[in-house]
Amino acid sequence: MTPAQYDEAADSLFNAEQTGQQCGLLSRLYPGMTLDDAYAVQARLIARKLAAGRRKIGWKIGLTSRAMQDALKIDTPDSGVLLDDMAFGNGATVPAGRFIQPRVEAEIAFAMKAPLAGADCTREDVLAATDYVAPSLEILDTRVLRADPETGKARVIVDTISDNAANAGVVLGAERHAPDAVDLRWTGAIVSRDGVVEETGLGAGVLNDPVTSVLWLARRMADYGQQIEAGDIVLSGSFIRPVEAPAGSRFAADFGPFGSVHVTFD
Repeated sequence: MTPAQYDEAADSLFNAEQTGQQCGLLSRLYPGMTLDDAYAVQARLIARKLAAGRRKIGWKIGLTSRAMQDALKIDTPDSGVLLDDMAFGNGATVPAGRFIQPRVEAEIAFAMKAPLAGADCTREDVLAATDYVAPSLEILDTRVLRADPETGKARVIVDTISDNAANAGVVLGAERHAPDAVDLRWTGAIVSRDGVVEETGLGAGVLNDPVTSVLWLARRMADYGQQIEAGDIVLSGSFIRPVEAPAGSRFAADFGPFGSVHVTFD
């Protein structure tokens, strides 16, 4: 792709979010689109949001489970940027029409107290740079059609990465834990929608350890001249499948001793 095409794709995504009308698959419009192309589109999309007054508050990591990687025929996670207008308080109500096709995932969030980046980062570096870990729900949305209406072809990884890794919102629970005080592999959640259990899972579903997910992000950033900053929130990846969040739905994620998270969609 050319720089002009990066801008064109970013404009399509930005306009889709503003209007609530999804755009077509970028993978179909730009055949041969690579992961680097997709991250370049994402960077331009985020630049438009920052220019519109938004502020970066962290990062999200996606496609960390074997099931999701197999579904998209990839062997690597992806990442996106968290912005200030994506943050919702625990127990908040998401206004009607805020998102196009929202879904919810349960994750372990890392709050950072020191910068982190570089190809030589270690697991110990991640733990030392983490202020606390907390229960969270990520709200996903898609500004790209999930499938092409003409061919039936589903969106692929480059569509998702370009679309800021389908990132839309984050809800943090009130509980805070030292990262080395709990076994994050065995930290899990029971996720209910409208009082019905929809999904359960354990942190080990995230690359066998959520810390490994944050380590992956820190190392990947070395290739892009970026780093995790002190004060950033990092969503380490979901250990459940995405659950649809239609209007009027109420979500509760019970992480047991680790805490709980709630959100409602008007």
